[in-house]
Amino acid sequence: MSTAAARQVQTCELLGPARAHHSRYLRDLEALVSIDSGSYSADGVNRVANWVENRLLLLGFAVERIRFAPEGARRCGDALIGRKRGRLTEADGGRRILLAGHMDTVFEDGTAAARPFRLDGSIATGPGVSDDKGGLLAGLAALEVLHGHGADTYEELVFLATPDEEIGSPSSRGLTERTARGMHYGLGLECARENGDLVIARKGVADFLITVTGRAAHAGIEPERGANAALAAAHLVVALQALNGRWDEATVNVGVVRAGTRANIVCPQAELRVEVRAATAAGVRRVRQAIQEVAGHPTVPGTTVGVEQLDLCPPMEDTPASRRMLEAARRAGRAVGVEFGAAATGGVGDANLIAGAGVPTLDGLGPVGGADHTPQEWLDTSTAPERIAVLAALIADLGDARNP
Repeated sequence: MSTAAARQVQTCELLGPARAHHSRYLRDLEALVSIDSGSYSADGVNRVANWVENRLLLLGFAVERIRFAPEGARRCGDALIGRKRGRLTEADGGRRILLAGHMDTVFEDGTAAARPFRLDGSIATGPGVSDDKGGLLAGLAALEVLHGHGADTYEELVFLATPDEEIGSPSSRGLTERTARGMHYGLGLECARENGDLVIARKGVADFLITVTGRAAHAGIEPERGANAALAAAHLVVALQALNGRWDEATVNVGVVRAGTRANIVCPQAELRVEVRAATAAGVRRVRQAIQEVAGHPTVPGTTVGVEQLDLCPPMEDTPASRRMLEAARRAGRAVGVEFGAAATGGVGDANLIAGAGVPTLDGLGPVGGADHTPQEWLDTSTAPERIAVLAALIADLGDARNP
C-alpha cells in the first residue's frame, strides 16, 4: 500500500468516530452556547474554561490555567493551555502543533436566555454558536477522535483557549505569542467561511494617533493670529482617505476626529484615530510611510502634525508553508468527500498573533458557519463530523514529518 493510500484510509477511519460523536457534539454545543461568556463576563468565560479544562484532562493533557490582572474595573476570564506529549521526538520527525480557539463572545450577559440555543434541522443558532464555540468544540472533538484512534505520532500537541479575542486579546496577547514560539504549526479553530473555505490569510491592523497642533486666537477679534488645527485635520482626513486604492492589499480608515473646545476660539488642537489594514507586514510599512509623508506637509500655515503608532496586530500572511498546510487539509478533505478553497479576510484573530511569531498557520478549521457578531449567527452542524475528521487527520499528518 502506498503512503498516500495509507493516509487516505486513516482519514476515512477517523470519519466514523467523528460521526459517532455527533450527538454528543450537539449536546456539548448547546451547553456551551447556553453560557453567557462575553469578553468582560469573567465568570461566564471561566465556566467555559472549567468545561474545556475537564475535557482536556480526560484526554490526558496537562493543563495550566492563567489568571490575568484586572484592567481598571474590568476583568477578563482565565486562559487555558493544555499540553500532551506524543511518542516522537523532534529528531524522530515529531512536530509541535498549536491549536487555538477563544472562549469569549461579543454578546452581553442575558443574551443566552433572551436568544437561547436552537437547532432547526441541521442549523444551530445562538450567541457564539459559530464564533467560536462551534470551532472550539470541534478542536476538542478532533483531539478525542485522535485519542480514541491511538494516533500519537507527534512531539507535542498544545491546546490554547483564550478569554478576550473579541476585544483584541489585550490580556492574552503576550501569552499567545509566548506559547506560539517554537511551534512547528498553528491551527486556528475559528469556523470555516460560509462557502466552506478555510482561511489562509488575515490582514494585520495598525492603529495610529495623529495629533495636529495649531495656535489659539480669538475667533472674532484676531483670527489671523491663530492657526486652525481643525482645518488642518480636515485636510488630513481627505488626504488619508485618498490613500485607499493606492494598494490592492491595504486600506486606511479615519475613524475618529476630535477638535476644539469652543466655537469662538481658533482651534489649537485636533486628533485623528486612524486604522490601517494590510495583508503583509511590508504593506503596513508602506502605508505607515505614506501617512508620515502626508503628515509632514500640513496645509495650514502654523500647524504641525505628529504621528504615533499605537498598536500593531501582525498579518497572518499567505506563505508557501501555509499553502502546504492547506494542501494537506485538502487531501484529508477529499478522502471524506469535502472540497474547499482558501479565503483571505480582513478580520483579525489569535491566528494573527501565532503567525506573527513566525509559525505557519491555517485557520477556519471548524464547521461551516456565518453571520458572526449578529443575532442571526448560525452553524451548519451537518458539516461538523467531516470537518472534525479533516482536522484530526491534518493534525496526524502534520505531527509526523516523515509523512511525504
